[in-house]
Amino acid sequence: MYITAVGLLVISLGAVFVVRSFGSASGADGFLSNGSQSCEDPTQVSLSTTPELQSALESASKALAGKGGDDGTPCLQFTITAAPSAKIAQDIAGNSDNRPDLWIPDSSLWVAQADDGQSVPTVAVPSIASSPLVLVGRSDNFADTSSWLRAFGGAEPALLDPLSTSPGALALLAIQSERQRTSASDTQVASVVVPLAQRLGSMAKPFTDPNALFGRADQDGSRVVVPASEQSFVKYQEDHPDAQLRAIVPSTGTLSLDYPIVVTAKSDVEQVTDAAKALAGELISDASTQARDTAGFRDAQFSPLSGGRGVGDITQLTKPNSEMIDKTLLTWTRLSLSTHSLAVIDISGSMAEVVGNKTRMQLTIEAASGGLSLFPNSASLGLWTFSTKIGPDGADYKELVPIAPLSDRQRKKILDNLKIQRPIPNGSTGLFDTAIAAVRAVRQQYDSSAVNSILLFTDGKNDDPGSPTLEQTVKTLEGLRDPARPVRIIALGMGPEANADELRRLAAATGGQSYVARNPTDLRQVFIDALQSR
Repeated sequence: MYITAVGLLVISLGAVFVVRSFGSASGADGFLSNGSQSCEDPTQVSLSTTPELQSALESASKALAGKGGDDGTPCLQFTITAAPSAKIAQDIAGNSDNRPDLWIPDSSLWVAQADDGQSVPTVAVPSIASSPLVLVGRSDNFADTSSWLRAFGGAEPALLDPLSTSPGALALLAIQSERQRTSASDTQVASVVVPLAQRLGSMAKPFTDPNALFGRADQDGSRVVVPASEQSFVKYQEDHPDAQLRAIVPSTGTLSLDYPIVVTAKSDVEQVTDAAKALAGELISDASTQARDTAGFRDAQFSPLSGGRGVGDITQLTKPNSEMIDKTLLTWTRLSLSTHSLAVIDISGSMAEVVGNKTRMQLTIEAASGGLSLFPNSASLGLWTFSTKIGPDGADYKELVPIAPLSDRQRKKILDNLKIQRPIPNGSTGLFDTAIAAVRAVRQQYDSSAVNSILLFTDGKNDDPGSPTLEQTVKTLEGLRDPARPVRIIALGMGPEANADELRRLAAATGGQSYVARNPTDLRQVFIDALQSR
């Protein structure tokens, strides 16, 4: 199984069906124009394909129809339509009237997506063509091509929507698949994928057109690199001979689009399967092979394109299993959601303790300031500080910046307020009252289209004698919990005095997570880990 139902919830469609019918029982349109008299009643087969294959399939289907009845060749007449694989998968899963007899998606990762609740379509032919995933950009952006992860980290990746396009999904899966060779840690992967998901997920409309992204990547000074099929790059080069783009495959290898023929018919399945195999046989004829290569597609064995086009010989990464695919795409879906958060910073006296050559307060401000850059402009963020009795009416918390979208002005307000914070001498840690108040505040401004959370930074444990106990606090937080409108505490502890158990229980009471950075230099990564748990 490849893409899960998550993908169908967020597919960007916008595709237009291009319908072309060929031939009739009398061969009026040329399908049966060889003069054969044995195909007066050919089998009618509807076939939907990914648009880039349509022309090659039309030619092969016409040639096959012309042979109908000769030397045991089946009498077939194809009606071919073209639409994005995501759209056809949705039609099949929804039992649409547009359901074809045969389907050729650009990748087998869509087959499980087309489950209509009764059965998953059957793959009759595993592959009739292939096109490896390549990374396209200007040469200056390929300083490190040792892996997909490093190539992404050294440039500005622009992904086609991973939930509605195969190149986008395969790019994320390549990062996971290559870990068998690079041993990249979760931390290293998150450092690249988290900000990427935040940036691309904030867009009003995901990228779906590779040519538009190639155009952006080709601009002078652009740092954009685009994961795309080799075929789309080759055709772009032909249409734009002056483009300053090149395609590479990282040293770890790549995944490929594989173009299977899938039986989606509800009846006459055996007959339709035979038609699929007959079409596949025609596609390996000399004429079809040449047409396929000219169109920029490799054969099913990934043989390089002729004329030195494309990227030449490639190494295949291990095809990801269903568990990896599900996890990768679910994680992307979660990470790309908008954020509605409140950052709550401890300014109690213990934050003045020096670690190395900086105080905990300085290290925390640096981590929070750096973490701010991970949020896109569409995110909403506010800022509180807490100690004991620092707010109105003796509250243990103080609002500095109300939650609002991260415009340039909002970012500046948060950064300016962070920079002037100083630990309060003899100030205690009013953690429990602050946690309860923060959850209530975010609940009052709940954004149903975003992940609602509190990012709680502290170096210690609650030591406010006037506050509720841990048990009472946990009980209160559990009482505020609403599964339909979750507000989660993401607790970030720092230093040896941070009470990991206390933070864990506070976070768990809201369905959140807790992290402790014993080493201050780990604070930025802890911040990234926190974003992953949203």
